[in-house]
Amino acid sequence: MKKWLAFAVAAALSACSSSEDKTYYQLPVVAQPVAQSQTLSNHQLWVDQVTVPDFLAGNGVAYQTTDVQYVIATQNLWASPLDQQLRNTLVANLSAQLPGWVISSQPLGSEQDVLSVNVTGFHGRYDGRVIVSGEWLLYHRGQISKRPFWVELKQEQDGYDAMVSTLSRAWQQATQGVSGQISRLP
Repeated sequence: MKKWLAFAVAAALSACSSSEDKTYYQLPVVAQPVAQSQTLSNHQLWVDQVTVPDFLAGNGVAYQTTDVQYVIATQNLWASPLDQQLRNTLVANLSAQLPGWVISSQPLGSEQDVLSVNVTGFHGRYDGRVIVSGEWLLYHRGQISKRPFWVELKQEQDGYDAMVSTLSRAWQQATQGVSGQISRLP
């Protein structure tokens, strides 16, 4: 009986040690913020929130396997919550794309514009493409603007590293669309 127990423990330990290592991903900040002058800006934007659906809110990177099926990775994980990463990179990208604006993830005061983003897609797809989609809502001087966005890019290489890099580029393109609309504000 003791030999059997020792064998079972050894088998269990070897199974634990042979499991795949987890890989963690963080979205790179592609845009370099432009140095702001020390004078106060009339243009202030608070990025209030970036929301993601439940299937994207977990730790695993999402991958669409068919038109209706998604797989959430168990070994390829986000290093920090995806909504936080998207918000942080959105603030950095908008800061670089909108010189003269003060962009913040914290409230700035009563005269600020407020941006909220609802991300509905941020995943790789079975056909070698990545999808970044959703809508943004901007509150500016008592007016509300709402616009959808959809960015689809071809992934140049296989694997999660390439997918996350392509997702980052797609997110940057989505923020360029937002900044283009914001830059036209009076």
